[in-house]
Amino acid sequence: MRTDYLGLEAFVAIAELGSFSRAASYLNLSQTALSHRIRKLESDLGVQLIVRTTRDVSLTKEAQTLLPQVRRDLRQLADAYAGLKQRGRSKDEELSFACVPTIAYYYMSSILKTFSRDFPRVRIRMEDQPVARVYELVQEGAAEFGISVVGARYWDLDMEEIYTEPYVLLVPRNHPLAARDTITCSDLCGLDFVRIKSQSTNRKLIDEALGDHSSEIVWRYEVQSSAMAMRLVADGVALTVLPSLTSNLFGPELKALPFSDVKMQRTLAVVTRKGMPLSRPAERLLGMTRERLASGVAQDRITLRQQAGAGELAE
Repeated sequence: MRTDYLGLEAFVAIAELGSFSRAASYLNLSQTALSHRIRKLESDLGVQLIVRTTRDVSLTKEAQTLLPQVRRDLRQLADAYAGLKQRGRSKDEELSFACVPTIAYYYMSSILKTFSRDFPRVRIRMEDQPVARVYELVQEGAAEFGISVVGARYWDLDMEEIYTEPYVLLVPRNHPLAARDTITCSDLCGLDFVRIKSQSTNRKLIDEALGDHSSEIVWRYEVQSSAMAMRLVADGVALTVLPSLTSNLFGPELKALPFSDVKMQRTLAVVTRKGMPLSRPAERLLGMTRERLASGVAQDRITLRQQAGAGELAE
């Protein structure tokens, strides 16, 4: 049997306020509508609850027995509703997402600056994490969405590919290879290289793309971050292979050389939980990120060409 919550609410209001007129005003109803609710409730229960005279109202014995329990239950229901509503508002005011560090460092500052103008009350928590951790945060519900490298498929996650970028060889401006416009795998043999410990996905991709040449490269150094790897390259300690966007983070000290004999690239994707709609702020932030990445493809290629040209002029 369905519970008549509106009728019970009307019953409690009349019992506590002692008047149909005051109860109707409190519930923002007409007295006719309030009377209809009470009659319907009494009909459903099969007992009379309210005795109404021209001067006042009184409760029947059955109503007096029912009132304490209904009052308590409605109060608990109201508290539960208010708590859920507050949590819903709090969720709307905080947005959590995860992102691989390259995209976080290179793109997110300008995107978040624009986003904050549209959503000034939304607090942002950005997790710039390695590839695998981005997937985990989305699975755990700690991030509404993630931007990561396409890898293994997960049954509980949806994946939308949004951006593909090549890997490049990074060399210092004074290195002999900096005079080149492109590079081949064989050019890397015998040179000292540095790689990033945490980027297992990138390491696997690079090793597969280089094929037999991978075993001929001297991976002499291993560091924790792309920034440290690029520092070693800039100081002439070693060379490295990283996604093309990374090279733009360091500035003119480095030159990025694309590979001419292999197709070495990574594809980035938006990761979300299956069946879980995004909040309005998350939808907006994700849309802005898609737009920025789409427009950034051509611009990043121009930037790489400009950096190459600047190096030639400097020489």
